[in-house]
Amino acid sequence: MEKITLTINNRQVEAEPGMTVLEAARQAGVHIPTLCYHRDLAPEGHCRVCLVEIEGQRTLQPACNFPAANGMEVSTHSHAVRDARRLVVELLLSNHPNECLTCVRSRNCELQALAKEMGIRETRFEGDRTVSEVDESSFITRDNEKCVLCRRCVRVCQGVQSVAALSAGERGWETVVGPAFGREMADVICVNCGQCINYCPTGALRERDSIQGVWTALRDPDKFVVVQTAPAVRVGLGEDMGMAHGALVTGKMVAALRELGFDRIFDTDFTADLTIMEEGNELIKRVSEGGELPIITSCCPGWIKFAEHFYPDLLDNLSTCKSPQQMFGAIAKTYYAEKAGVDPADIFVVSIMPCTAKKFECERPEMNSSGYKDVDFVLTTRELAQMLRESSVDLSQLPEEDYDDPLGQSTGAAVIFGATGGVMEAALRTAYEVITGQTLDNVDFEAVRGLEGIKEATIPVGDLQVKVAVTHTLGKARQLLDQIRAGKSPYHFIEVMACPGGCLAGGGQPIPVNNEIRMARAKSIYQADAEMPIRKSHESPVIKVIYEEFLKEPLGHKSHELLHTHYTPRPAEAPQKLQEAEGGNGKSATGAAKPAAAKGA
Repeated sequence: MEKITLTINNRQVEAEPGMTVLEAARQAGVHIPTLCYHRDLAPEGHCRVCLVEIEGQRTLQPACNFPAANGMEVSTHSHAVRDARRLVVELLLSNHPNECLTCVRSRNCELQALAKEMGIRETRFEGDRTVSEVDESSFITRDNEKCVLCRRCVRVCQGVQSVAALSAGERGWETVVGPAFGREMADVICVNCGQCINYCPTGALRERDSIQGVWTALRDPDKFVVVQTAPAVRVGLGEDMGMAHGALVTGKMVAALRELGFDRIFDTDFTADLTIMEEGNELIKRVSEGGELPIITSCCPGWIKFAEHFYPDLLDNLSTCKSPQQMFGAIAKTYYAEKAGVDPADIFVVSIMPCTAKKFECERPEMNSSGYKDVDFVLTTRELAQMLRESSVDLSQLPEEDYDDPLGQSTGAAVIFGATGGVMEAALRTAYEVITGQTLDNVDFEAVRGLEGIKEATIPVGDLQVKVAVTHTLGKARQLLDQIRAGKSPYHFIEVMACPGGCLAGGGQPIPVNNEIRMARAKSIYQADAEMPIRKSHESPVIKVIYEEFLKEPLGHKSHELLHTHYTPRPAEAPQKLQEAEGGNGKSATGAAKPAAAKGA
């Protein structure tokens, strides 16, 4: 199809048919400010910050959803356009709290940036402001006084994740974005994925803060504080500290955590390798001996909660493996406590995760198979960056340091858990060699990599043609789950990650996030894998030792006790109070009797 030609600011530019004026302008290098627009989401033109003047139109038009046309003449910075944009931003500021000095998004707030770009030093408008209480009922904190009604959170929650925990209600001055019927976040189906936070342009949405709890533990001389770092954190943390997108900062991150005072710095990659041993053997057992197929990965707590709410009839298809985070906590307070000669009651486990749903996961009442709460606190990547800033730690100037032994050793298969397709690829590397007894020469399964919504592959493993699928975002997961419900799924193994791009773009990662940033982070993750001396989980010396000394065998009695779990069907409409999710009333989130230590299915 032929390109169209239009004039923007007296300069002819070409655009693809179907492009909006904003897309055509950006392709030509012309800047148009935006607020409600995000390139990952369908444009709706709510905020009017992107207004432009188009010849023949009687009023200014939003560039984000006005289609470009052949022969169109556009002005992006006429007097009328500049005055209108400034008015829009001034009106937004007039109903916004003046908390920039203390706001979690200070210096990374799109409204703040717009005010600076437009030279606004004071607003002309004074009067009533919207007043609301901060909703801290859940792991996603909502401060509606900072909401600018852009509805980006609504579009990602409904359009990308298909959860619909958030919507716009009322009209005019009374308009509010939040759960339906004025409920709190804990009273509605929210999977805690945190994508609403990543897409919010201001500080209206943020994760529940756990920083002070960790500082308190670090000050306590009676606590032995260990920290684990998820694979995706090492390719995100540097961004929040002023480094390039996707900067691989593994060794510097370890050094920084030592400066903060943690007693041991370990790697969640260790239990990612352990997950592959358990999950890979679970796949082999189900295929060879019979069991619910397809088997679906269980590393992502946002996906797990989504399945519990919307697909409780398919919970038997989920792997019974805990996530690497929770496996780590159980191992730290049993195997490691015994080896280190530390009372497990004194061990305090902190996780650094790219994910807000991990905060919910560590509070699940069944996550206590060590005899204690397996993981005590979860910090997001953003929260760790804040702790480093509070301590004046310059990440870029630190030397490279190594993780502590033995829970700091891992393989390349573990680090790729951070990217969509990574769990699948890691599992196939092990499953192939266990089933065939042959060496896998090329460990790179390119077919399951990348940002395509659903990726499919057929992998020859001996005489078996293993059909696999990989998906990210819960909206895409629905498509695969509906196939299973209809009895039409051709797959043996499915990987699901809740967040676009996988953990590397999780709800706790540095903001902003877009596909270019996702790809930069993924490139670094695969670079880290390629540079590892061992790239298959079953070849890890420390994994071999833990089975010899402690677990004995994959899927054995001890493994089921510590490394496997069960799932809880959650009614799609029932309120789900936070204290129930935390087991504070002795019940599970559905009100059933709280189970004892988790057992394998």
